[in-house]
Amino acid sequence: MHFPISGTDISPTYLVLTGFLIGIMGGFFGVGGSFIAGPALRAVGMDWNFAVGTDLAHIVGKSVVAAKRHRALGNVDLRLGLLMAFGTIGGAECGAQLIQMLKRTGNVNSVVSYVSIVIYVSISTFMIWESWRTLRLQKRTKSKGRGGSAAAKRDETSFMHVTRAIQNLQLKPMIALPTSGVAAISLWVILAVSFVGGLFSGFLGGGAGYIRMPMLVYVLGVPTHLAVGTDLFEIIISASYGTFSHAVKGNVDILVALVMNTGAAVGAQIGAIATQYFAGPKIRLAFVPLPLIGAAIVIYTLMTGHKL
Repeated sequence: MHFPISGTDISPTYLVLTGFLIGIMGGFFGVGGSFIAGPALRAVGMDWNFAVGTDLAHIVGKSVVAAKRHRALGNVDLRLGLLMAFGTIGGAECGAQLIQMLKRTGNVNSVVSYVSIVIYVSISTFMIWESWRTLRLQKRTKSKGRGGSAAAKRDETSFMHVTRAIQNLQLKPMIALPTSGVAAISLWVILAVSFVGGLFSGFLGGGAGYIRMPMLVYVLGVPTHLAVGTDLFEIIISASYGTFSHAVKGNVDILVALVMNTGAAVGAQIGAIATQYFAGPKIRLAFVPLPLIGAAIVIYTLMTGHKL
């Protein structure tokens, strides 16, 4: 099927199935799935500027469905999500402007490809190290009768000493996040996390949950289940603004986004329900292969002329 806005020919079945898989991942991991969606669109011949903008557009609808389900399950910290909105919007605009600059110089495809590979591999490497270490520590503590099951219930991480140091930074104003169990943390830290998430959202597409969800856990100290739901709520904001910004710049193929959404809306609900059956470290460990898959797709498109 030909999509005239982006000038690409893509099978609708391919788009629906891609949207469905991304929906499941988004509902389960609290991510927009841009580490899969962007490379998947690029793999069938869509330029990166369209892949980024179109990915943002399709993720809005999916995230609304998934966030609503997580809200019903009690997995959304609305206070945190609303505070993060300010940094997210600023970051998303900066990311979109970077895409425009690269588009004008003709380097958008190569630069975004290489940046995405570095980011995806780095995130997966860190998370597999941390998740395995946390699971091993919990197992060792439990075998010695030191309350390992209680630690697992609190969803502590092996990175917790760094998280506590960040929470102890006295950069006023300090904000309490009772839903997430955070007694006090600097508003500037929250805004920094949201700005970085928004920046990658505008630059690589999607809601940038692949970087925001880990930052919610490791930097702010939010429990994994709440990080998943809150990130989805935040993705609605970042992806909505990013879609508007990219649409104004002519980078959105709305027809492709709508086709992908038909599958994503169903998958998102399945993924959200599935989170209730897994502990925090296992969710983080299961997340590890996904950015690597995205990196592999990008590498494949670079090696084969950018088209499957």
